[in-house]
Amino acid sequence: MSERNIRVEPIDRQAVEDQEVEIVERKGIGHPDSICDGVAESVAGALAREYLDRIGKVLHFNTDETQLVAGEAAPAFGGGEVVDPIYLLIVGRATKRYEGELFPAETIALRAARDYLEETIPHLTVGEDIVVDVKLGEGSGDLQDVFGEDEVTVPMANDTSFGVGHAPLTETEQIVSEAEARLNGEFAEENPYLGQDVKLMGKREGDTIDVTVAAAMVDQHIADIDEYADAVESVREFVADVAAEHTDREVHVHVNTADDYEDGSIYLTVTGTSAEQGDDGSVGRGNRANGLITPNRSMSMEATSGKNPVNHIGKIYNLLSTEIAEEVVSEVDGIRDLRVRLLSQIGRPIDQPHVADVHLVTEDGVSLEDVQSDVEAIVDEELADVTSITRRVIDGELSTF
Repeated sequence: MSERNIRVEPIDRQAVEDQEVEIVERKGIGHPDSICDGVAESVAGALAREYLDRIGKVLHFNTDETQLVAGEAAPAFGGGEVVDPIYLLIVGRATKRYEGELFPAETIALRAARDYLEETIPHLTVGEDIVVDVKLGEGSGDLQDVFGEDEVTVPMANDTSFGVGHAPLTETEQIVSEAEARLNGEFAEENPYLGQDVKLMGKREGDTIDVTVAAAMVDQHIADIDEYADAVESVREFVADVAAEHTDREVHVHVNTADDYEDGSIYLTVTGTSAEQGDDGSVGRGNRANGLITPNRSMSMEATSGKNPVNHIGKIYNLLSTEIAEEVVSEVDGIRDLRVRLLSQIGRPIDQPHVADVHLVTEDGVSLEDVQSDVEAIVDEELADVTSITRRVIDGELSTF
């Protein structure tokens, strides 16, 4: 066993699945906060790859302060228009000069943002419906090279900060996570009237689960109020079917509950996102690194998206703690609920956290001593391989929101 500071102890609460009330939220990929997360992370990945291609190592950058200012639109059955475009400002730092050579950080950022928006929100016309701007201040110095030819080195933490992860997902968490992914996947492919701005809020009270869905509908694919009502019902039925795959509990699904058909007040959009009509966005205000907002769990308030993947603990430890939690419950039998907290200390190697703190609830008949050594071994192994997080983030293999 290594000398890493790993602690394993009982958790200070019931397993979430046993608590009387559970709340789970996910902001879909078209939500204004998620748009900021997605653009910031897309830009970060593009910058990292270009630094590697041109210079051979990732230089200093961060794009985790990206902001969105909502526009104004006039949706109408059959197709309306955006009256005042959305404004997106990519904010951060980037090294633009290295050993006398210029690096086109802002051009790369604009290209990455455009490509991400065009792929993710197809009804949003970049340059017309949304204006993208970029202000990247000059970065200071370069980061330690973790991609050496002969030997991988472990960078030092850039901050004293922490990341939090948990596993396994509860039934409510699974429903909320998968329903959004599949609504914006298979459902949207077959039903283009559904916009990408889909937000789900799950509430479990005892053994009854309510899922409230806010689903932006795209006006050009809906002819009248009857088609809108049919679209809402189709979303409700789809989410109910997804939920039935994950639970035997009683489930109620509610879609666009603020609609007032008599007054004509419905969730109809031109572009498929509420960003077109008064809903602003910021990086880090939405989903945590595992894609959910879970007030029954411990969470880090760090923005994971847009941070440098080499040594920025706000990114690395949130992703790594989630992976550790998932790996432990996958490999070790008898664990019902597990939380991982990783704390860094600025200047300390990122594979040597100030503390790796694991809390768990075991199944009846399983003691902490039965699983402790196996848990510690997995945590130690995952920490030893921490630099793989960097590679996988740069390659686009890990989601940050």
